[in-house]
Amino acid sequence: MNRARAFHALTAVVALVALVLQLVQVTKGSVVLVDAHPPGLVDRLLRFVAYFTIQSNVLVLVTATQLVQDPARDGRAWRVVRAAAVSGITVTGLVHWFLLRKLLDLHGADYLADRLLHLAVPLLAVAGWLVLGPRPRVDWGVCLRAAVWPVAWLAVILLQAAATGWYPYPFLDHSTHGWGRVVVVCVGILVLFFAVFAVLREYDRRMRPAPASAPTTVVTGS
Repeated sequence: MNRARAFHALTAVVALVALVLQLVQVTKGSVVLVDAHPPGLVDRLLRFVAYFTIQSNVLVLVTATQLVQDPARDGRAWRVVRAAAVSGITVTGLVHWFLLRKLLDLHGADYLADRLLHLAVPLLAVAGWLVLGPRPRVDWGVCLRAAVWPVAWLAVILLQAAATGWYPYPFLDHSTHGWGRVVVVCVGILVLFFAVFAVLREYDRRMRPAPASAPTTVVTGS
C-alpha cells in the first residue's frame, strides 16, 4: 500500500506541475499548436481548458490524488472516471507522439510543459494502472460510459470550430483539410479509443487483483 500511495502521489504531483506550468505559459501568451497569434486572456483560458490534453491530465490528477488516499478505491462512478483517465491519457500520448510532435518547435518552459503533459504523465499514469491497478475495475459497461466524454468532446469542439474557426488541433481544421478528412480522423480516434478500452478490459480481466485485497464486486457511490 505504501508503494502504491507513493507512486500515485508522484503521478499526481507531476500532473499538477505540468498543468500549472502550462497554465502560466498560456497566461503569458505562449504559442500553443494552432494559436500562432494568441487572443486575449479570457479566450486563451477558455481554449486552455478546451484541449483534450488538459482535460485528460486533470482526470489523471484527480484520480491519482484519490488513489493516494485509498489505493483500492472503488465505486460505480469511480470506475468510469478512472477508465476515462487512463484511456484518455493513453490516447493523448499516442496522438501527440504520432500526429503532433513533429509540428511543434518549443523551447524552455513551453518545451518542459509539453514533455510533462504528453510524455511524463501518460507514462506514469499507464504504468501505475498496469502495475498497481486498482483492479478488477473495467468491463464493457464501464468502457461505454467512459466513452461518453471523448465523443462529447469531439462533438462540442467540431461545433464550435464550425462557428468560430478555432480548432485545438491541426488535424481538426476543416477549412484546410475539408470535413471529409476531419470526419475520417475523428472516426479513427474513436476507433483508437475503443481499441484502448479493449486492451484495458482484457488486461484487467486476466491479471490478478491489485491491490491484493481489492474487492471484486462493484460498490455503490463514487
